[in-house]
Amino acid sequence: MELQQLRYVVAVAEEANFTRAAAKCFVVQSALSHQIKRLEEELGVALFNRTSRRVELTAAGAAFVEEARSSLEHAERAAVEAAAAAGHIRGHLSVGVIPTVTAIDMPAALKIFRKAHPQVHISLQVAGSHELEAAISSGAVDIGLLGLPQHRRPRGVAWRHLMSDESVAVVSSAHPLAGGRQLRLADLAEEVFADFPAGTPVRIESDQAFTAIGINRNVAFESIAIDLIIALVQEDLAITLLPSKYVDHHPDLVSVPIAGGPTRSEYLAWSNFNPSPATQAFLQIVGATDN
Repeated sequence: MELQQLRYVVAVAEEANFTRAAAKCFVVQSALSHQIKRLEEELGVALFNRTSRRVELTAAGAAFVEEARSSLEHAERAAVEAAAAAGHIRGHLSVGVIPTVTAIDMPAALKIFRKAHPQVHISLQVAGSHELEAAISSGAVDIGLLGLPQHRRPRGVAWRHLMSDESVAVVSSAHPLAGGRQLRLADLAEEVFADFPAGTPVRIESDQAFTAIGINRNVAFESIAIDLIIALVQEDLAITLLPSKYVDHHPDLVSVPIAGGPTRSEYLAWSNFNPSPATQAFLQIVGATDN
């Protein structure tokens, strides 16, 4: 039994098609089919039910694929650890960031990391802090940039506090509030808002701030896509609350300070449970320490 045979079986299981699986593995279909047939003969069981139109795992195949995935993961981990012991970082690094990250220049950090460790494959995703926190805790994401309410610390992960920033009111240049020097939350009672989805950490902080002064604000637009929120503000369809440092990058928007407004803290978060060499190398680049 060879690792390549395991890869072929897993690919067919995922694609439910021998042609697509072969393309995914960068091999001709005849070679892939031959190797799977050899493996089935060695095991003495059929891993797939095949027709001219369909490919499905047998019961034996389903049990085999689960263990094959685990074996491939362990084999890759072994190769990564061996390379790290020899001073070479390879493997995969998964990084998640919130839409409004400002504490770290992520492209610049990744440039330094990539130059030092070109054999590491990097995957990036943008999501809310609550999703990234859960993904890091479960091992689905290696490192994340989180934005949380001022008194909310990351949970279930190792973390480093990066910075705190006050929220400001963000309006279009044509909005009546654009010329103000400072606002109170009460001054925004009649405004239409665009904001992140209800239940996300920073949205909760904003909602609680308005609720505390007896205002049930009108959030007419919800989106995790910050570019869309900004576009709505630019069109004067709504106003929004954003960290002041983030607004600095958008000179076409007008930001107005809010007295007693919400404050957000940014954190670098990662799992302390057996972090990969690539994860440890990235943490060294950004100067992270455990908390």
